[in-house]
Amino acid sequence: MAATYSCNHFNVTFPHEHVVHVEINRPEKMNAFFKDMWLELKSIFDRLSIDPTVRAVVLTGAGDKAFSAGLDVVAATSTGPLSHTKGGDPARAATALRRHIFELQDCITSVEKCEKPVIAILHGYTFGLAIDICAAADIRLCTSTTQFAVKEVDNGLAADIGTLSRLPKIVGSFSWVKDICLSARIFGADEALGVGLVSAVYGSKGEAVKEGLKLATTISAKSPVAVQGTKELLNWSRDHTVADGLRYTSIWNGAALQSMDVSAAMLSGLRKRTPTFEKL
Repeated sequence: MAATYSCNHFNVTFPHEHVVHVEINRPEKMNAFFKDMWLELKSIFDRLSIDPTVRAVVLTGAGDKAFSAGLDVVAATSTGPLSHTKGGDPARAATALRRHIFELQDCITSVEKCEKPVIAILHGYTFGLAIDICAAADIRLCTSTTQFAVKEVDNGLAADIGTLSRLPKIVGSFSWVKDICLSARIFGADEALGVGLVSAVYGSKGEAVKEGLKLATTISAKSPVAVQGTKELLNWSRDHTVADGLRYTSIWNGAALQSMDVSAAMLSGLRKRTPTFEKL
């Protein structure tokens, strides 16, 4: 099954039934991203979203040094719109940059739009773009030595691929978000856990990946109708009022409650057996 996902910069494997492990695979550059990697990330998650054999995704970075050091600054400034910001017509330059930013935002948003829950396992350097990516994931776990930073202001720009839009809705303190985004300071696992950026901290990358896969396996054993519906409703309700969320949920479940998964799950509890669910 994994062979059907042919990738240049990612490893895609199936460690357990219905569970996919996506590994960013550029460890020699601390998994820093250049354009081809952005596009491949979107291609992978768009496909995982509709793959009926997939029910949960674990996202990691290869090597011991970094989940991702963020943007490959050398590549970004030597090719593409960022390498042509001087001279020429300002309106045309602005249009090119706007299109470029929209394209990159869409790549990161593919992680959030993936219908399957995505668990990001963070270790080592988790800088800049890595925050954009993990903020688009559903669940974040990290190691005790993970170093985080929203580095964009140190590179002369405001973060524009998702962090400034998503991070305030993830953690409990807007003051803290402004602190780390305006200062670009490095913060550690304990601080990330304290504000709710991650839900658990583990002693090593191996342990964190093991626990992430364990959680993914637990999720994948449940009804895909229920799991995918829960993700959709949580994400939709995050961006709307409580009243709007309740109404959307009633409309969604008006269809979802007709699934055979409901009776299968309820009866399995009464009969003390493990239910099985059809692909979705």
